[in-house]
Amino acid sequence: MSDRDPPLRALILQHEEPTPAGLILEWLHDRGIEVEHCRVDLDERIALGNHDLVVSLGSEFAAFDDHIPWIPSEAGFLADALRQDVPVLGVCFGAQLMTRVLGGRCYRSEESEIGWLPLRTTDPDLIPGGPWFQWHFDSFELPPGATLIADSPVGPQAFVVKRSLGVQFHPEVTPQIMDEWVRAYRHELDAEGVDPDGLLRETHEQAAPN
Repeated sequence: MSDRDPPLRALILQHEEPTPAGLILEWLHDRGIEVEHCRVDLDERIALGNHDLVVSLGSEFAAFDDHIPWIPSEAGFLADALRQDVPVLGVCFGAQLMTRVLGGRCYRSEESEIGWLPLRTTDPDLIPGGPWFQWHFDSFELPPGATLIADSPVGPQAFVVKRSLGVQFHPEVTPQIMDEWVRAYRHELDAEGVDPDGLLRETHEQAAPN
């Protein structure tokens, strides 16, 4: 990109207050990419302008739950973006919603994944083996036309469709985000028998410089 080229523009779709873009936002800023934020749960009107990238973050809700009014709204938006070949990065819920609009099936998994876990990857340059942070109860079947990049015993973990990437894990997590998740979603950890103090401790260890 030359000095005369306009900066690239990204649209970040955030679904709840405790789920900001974290390290993804840092990555975009480090590359001089302009960022626009949309709180989808507060304003269902999502508009695709001259954005060069769309990032759909995680959510406590299921991508197949159309009782939540903004979910079918965002599904339609992502379908339009993918149809126009605007690159989409889907993170956890975002990857599941991508799967849905691409014709794949999302469903409640028999097994949850919460914690820092390794992946099996076919492309470690694109998706290293981890550990990556997981916090999800739903899974999906690979949508038509997608290439599987990584998986775990529970299901797909990363896939590519044209210029778009969906990941089941959370590359955005920082210790500050984890502090807020433990506070906001403690009931989920209690239900799964996950030690919140251990989760916070490991997150701080992962964030520490090597």
